[in-house]
Amino acid sequence: MVKILGVCGSPRKSSTYFSLQMALKAAAEIDGVEIELIELRAKKINFCIHCNKCIKDDVNYCTVYQDDMQAFYEKVYNADGYIMASPVYEMNITGQLATFFNRFRPTYTIMKKDATFFSRKVGGAIAVGGTRNGGQESTINAINGFYNTHGVTPINGALGVYAGASVWSKDQGTAGAEADEIGMENCRQIGKKVAMMAKLLQATL
Repeated sequence: MVKILGVCGSPRKSSTYFSLQMALKAAAEIDGVEIELIELRAKKINFCIHCNKCIKDDVNYCTVYQDDMQAFYEKVYNADGYIMASPVYEMNITGQLATFFNRFRPTYTIMKKDATFFSRKVGGAIAVGGTRNGGQESTINAINGFYNTHGVTPINGALGVYAGASVWSKDQGTAGAEADEIGMENCRQIGKKVAMMAKLLQATL
């Protein structure tokens, strides 16, 4: 089985969560694919202070904090593909998702032993904005930047979904996202392609 992990970076369970669900449901339609969705909502994740203790201790998790982040490391490491979703905050990802990303400093201990560990994984991005052109593209680029930093292969969608899926919620929550038929179709395209590419990549190993 290929495992696709969805990460919802929203502090609320609303339009971003719904959009990610649509993508994961589409991914699960591909044979041999299992999905999981984790939320950063209401989780206590401390800021990385770049002390490098994880590297000095030669471990693949943070040894400074005992917070909710500890439960996420193995889920990320064991997944074959990712779909990261964030609402647009000031034309960028949320603070929750940025902090989540920053806490992966320990991946250096993995990659120095196996430089191809993350290159065997793929990732898709979803951004949900209250306005039509409200920073979705820069938010998607921030998510893809995380993938590029770790060597994960970013996955685009179909025509017009060049870097990830943009959703226009009109600040109407889940109902607004669901009403964006183009955005929802783009989420499904991202979900399907992440699943298909993860399967193809795993088949070559």
